[in-house]
Amino acid sequence: MPDITGAHAEDLPESTGAGAAPAVGRAGSDVPFGTSAVTRTFVVPAGTDTVSLLGAGDQHLRTLERGLPRLDVLARGDEVTVTGPAGDVALALRLLEEMGGVLAAGHPLSADAVERSLTMLRDTDGAIRPAQVLTANILSNRGRTIRPKTLNQKRYVDAIDENIITFGIGPAGTGKTYLAMAKAVQALQAKTVNRIVLTRPAVEAGERLGFLPGTLTDKIDPYLRPLYDALHDMVDPESIPRLITAGTIEVAPLAFMRGRTLNNSFIILDEAQNTSPEQMKMFLTRLGFGSRMVVTGDITQVDLPGTTASGLRVVRDILDRVGDVHFAYLDAADVVRHRLIADIVQAYDRWDGTHR
Repeated sequence: MPDITGAHAEDLPESTGAGAAPAVGRAGSDVPFGTSAVTRTFVVPAGTDTVSLLGAGDQHLRTLERGLPRLDVLARGDEVTVTGPAGDVALALRLLEEMGGVLAAGHPLSADAVERSLTMLRDTDGAIRPAQVLTANILSNRGRTIRPKTLNQKRYVDAIDENIITFGIGPAGTGKTYLAMAKAVQALQAKTVNRIVLTRPAVEAGERLGFLPGTLTDKIDPYLRPLYDALHDMVDPESIPRLITAGTIEVAPLAFMRGRTLNNSFIILDEAQNTSPEQMKMFLTRLGFGSRMVVTGDITQVDLPGTTASGLRVVRDILDRVGDVHFAYLDAADVVRHRLIADIVQAYDRWDGTHR
């Protein structure tokens, strides 16, 4: 990652005595008129497209201002002047550097990426470089590149690389299954595994497979459709039937795993919150030589009948101290679907906290 050195510090005195420029505040900002503030200027590095960095109509700067409302941000040409509390100004300059780093690596910027970068910098006190997270490519297919979009997602995919069994636990929309699928396809393309095995427990939200029309295949295929949909994003659609016929990719209900040993495979168990403890044990013991497992699920959406315990909840205590097993947790901040989904997840978390 190239080092972006386009930021120039031009600190004004923090008092407004003789010879010092008075601090100013913009309408709607939290910087009061007449209070001391720091002003610094960021110069867009040579070779960086200013419009791409700042966004069309300075959209990315508006995102920065919404995230740091105490700042006054002014763009003129290839210079961005930032005024406000010293800590916020430093954070804004660091964000601009990281945005430049993303562009320098050949990746486009979006308002969403700017917002997530600011969150990473704020939550880690600047210890993490968002540019390194947002440019960590996993897979490219038909002009589309799959990469983590949040710090927790980057930690999750790193854990998959570093451990034999990885559990991805978090709410809907956090990319648990999608990123695991991307790592599986990556491993298959790199020939570190010979096949991909995708499975789900046959437990449905409010429905029973036996009451659905058609043959067993007709009943199972719609339930496994999310796994097929992810595959279509990562593998040429015309090659999927051939890979399935050859056994290179297998998509099947969890019950079909019983009695098997899966060698040289990348195995994904999706919707694992709907496994019983016995099913979870059965699945984990399918692990063969040269294989890797990823188990994904949302422990807040268990559809098991009656008082059946969730195998995903229980396994955390059972395998907590076992080596080569990692538990990765994602939350509402990692939701990468529609912005409203993160708000919905947080609202449910608050409701659960007051009604238990």
